[in-house]
Amino acid sequence: MINEEIKAKEVRVIDAEGEVVGVMSPDAALKIAYDQGYDLVLMAPQAQPPVCRIMDYGKYRFERDKKEKEAKKKQQVIELKEIQLSCRIDTHDFETKARHAVKFLESGNKVRVVMRFKGREMSHVGIGQEIMQKFIEACSEVGSVDKAPVMDGRILSMVVSPVKVK
Repeated sequence: MINEEIKAKEVRVIDAEGEVVGVMSPDAALKIAYDQGYDLVLMAPQAQPPVCRIMDYGKYRFERDKKEKEAKKKQQVIELKEIQLSCRIDTHDFETKARHAVKFLESGNKVRVVMRFKGREMSHVGIGQEIMQKFIEACSEVGSVDKAPVMDGRILSMVVSPVKVK
């Protein structure tokens, strides 16, 4: 809240340089702020009495928005890419999928490896486990297993996350 929006009976006022002016009515504080060409901004409404600061509110909002944009820019969004395998995959197809996974991991994304078993393939879950182990070895240089291969119904899945390079 700023200026006339402040409804407290008394406020503690801090001036533009950071010096404590004292406890006074909001009207008196507002007069001081207007005389200096600034706004009265409520900084800590939960304090007893509430703390107000004399400052240029437009400049304060601009600086705050600028900091938020910088923080948002520095955030790194990690996506979860999915690669689907089958227990009957051929060697060249496997190598291609592994190369794709390595590319995803190098760009900083996590990779979810999924293997669906259809029909009679359910009796060959061991083959699926072996393929998953081969996949882990193929991606071991750039990624580490975040969630080990787990059977969930007819789906065997695991998550590989990128290794942080120092």
